[in-house]
Amino acid sequence: MTDTMTFSLLAGILIILVMVVAITLLLRRINMPSILGYLVVGLVVGPHGLGFLPGSEDARELAEYGLMFLMFTIGLEFSLTKLIAMRQTVLVFGGLQVLISTIATVVISLLVGLTPHEAIVIGGIVAMSSTAIAMKQLTDQLEINSRHGMNAVGILLMQDIAVILFLILIPTLAGSEGHAITIPLLKALGKGAIAIGIIFAIGHWVLRPLFGEVARAHSRELFTLTVLLVVLSSAWISHVLGISIALGAFVAGIMLGETKYRHQIDVDIRPFRDVLLGLFFVTVGMMIDLEIILEAWPWILLLLAGLIIGKFLLIMLLALILKQDKVTAVRTGIVLAQGGEFGFAVLTLALANNMITPLYGQVALGALLISMTLAPVFIRFNKPIAAALLPRAVKIDVDEISTDAVQAAAKLKDHIIICGYGRVGQSIAHLLEQENIPFSVLDLDPARIQKGQVAGRHVIYGDATHDEMLEAAGVDRAKAVVLTYIDIHTACKTLEQIRREHPDLPVLVRSPDDSDLAELQECGATEVIPETLEASLTLVMHLLLSMNIPMKKVLRTIESARADRYSMLRYSFPEENEQ
Repeated sequence: MTDTMTFSLLAGILIILVMVVAITLLLRRINMPSILGYLVVGLVVGPHGLGFLPGSEDARELAEYGLMFLMFTIGLEFSLTKLIAMRQTVLVFGGLQVLISTIATVVISLLVGLTPHEAIVIGGIVAMSSTAIAMKQLTDQLEINSRHGMNAVGILLMQDIAVILFLILIPTLAGSEGHAITIPLLKALGKGAIAIGIIFAIGHWVLRPLFGEVARAHSRELFTLTVLLVVLSSAWISHVLGISIALGAFVAGIMLGETKYRHQIDVDIRPFRDVLLGLFFVTVGMMIDLEIILEAWPWILLLLAGLIIGKFLLIMLLALILKQDKVTAVRTGIVLAQGGEFGFAVLTLALANNMITPLYGQVALGALLISMTLAPVFIRFNKPIAAALLPRAVKIDVDEISTDAVQAAAKLKDHIIICGYGRVGQSIAHLLEQENIPFSVLDLDPARIQKGQVAGRHVIYGDATHDEMLEAAGVDRAKAVVLTYIDIHTACKTLEQIRREHPDLPVLVRSPDDSDLAELQECGATEVIPETLEASLTLVMHLLLSMNIPMKKVLRTIESARADRYSMLRYSFPEENEQ
């Protein structure tokens, strides 16, 4: 019997792995998020599908650990500096979106007959959007630093904070009786404050010195074990206080995110997070009952319409109230008009605590699944949709940006156009300034633009991949263009725009390494400067000079390497990866 059970479990795991690999590969080909693949796998193999795996409490517990690791990594990437820099977008825009979405949904839910507990759960689900889908899609589309992209980042950051409140409230509310909510709410918040205080106290007095000792031991295994110990210990403190283990993991992530070990911790914990998080979404898929969903489809469509249309209108109106232009308001609303993975987290926790009936749970699951399936399409075509809704406003928006750039660049001649005002772009601007060489800068990050303009530099908001912005920056009068992007796709797209009208204009491109050297040259770069190889040449130059080799000979050696397109450095050790 034991052998049969072991075989059944092994066969079930094998079926899940085969289906996850196959469906994820298919979704990758059509640029859909892998989360949907996990949900589909859970639906197929679960008790309401083909029945390969029965729904089990053990699987749900493992899924909760996946959520715990997700919240830890979100805490790890949570930046107090970024929160302060974007405080208006996060606290005002994001805060109002979460608050109004939740309250409006709770009121509507109560009017249609749901209990207060069920209404709060549905309110939390509707308030959340998909961080994973929106961030990835905006990054792929080069819109993450646009005005609507920055709005989306700020609102999603607020939602990450708000989900913690729901993870605190739900277990405590589950234990309350009738309609008495006030006291449980206060108790939940008090317990959350105690947990946060304990974890931060331990982090201040114990963890920082501990990680210092572990780092000095130079043991990768010991470092990983220590990270796991911190995550699980923080979760245990939350569990002892009767609140979600995800809260403790999130706070531990914030605490360690402020240390110098943040990047190494993220690398070490990611495999655990990805595997367990995949299992979390598989178990969510296992909860989907197609029979109930087919029976309740009118309610699902109603919730879906309320979620998408209601959230779109709310975000658009809030953006307009906050004095943003119509186009940015509409595009921000389109990008965030969907449910998200945290909605699944809130729903799973509510179902585990019997705070919502299975029927309402299936309605929420169906609406979330459909909205997340539609989200990549809406985000990908947010500009055409905005243009269809506001054709005149989109034209005016482009004209206004171009007009600002034209006025700023109208007097420039024989200048340098710097595309990208990050670390490298700022260094180039500083050196050009010292040599009294005129320049203009195109960038999409409002914070960088503001800093550059405060410094008196000619920094313009604009996307260099659009030919109208290049023309507005005076590309026809420019002496050269410098592309400082790390992303090769952005660089190639910009090169294509420049070469279409200006085939002879010198364009220098910064590249992190030599892996994209040939591709950038094919796209039309006059010169490609790989950072890693230039660093090698600088080290060699200083080394040769320290050995008293004449400067002329040293320079001849360096220039020879550059003239040979770095081939001497690139192919010295082809079997080894760059460290």
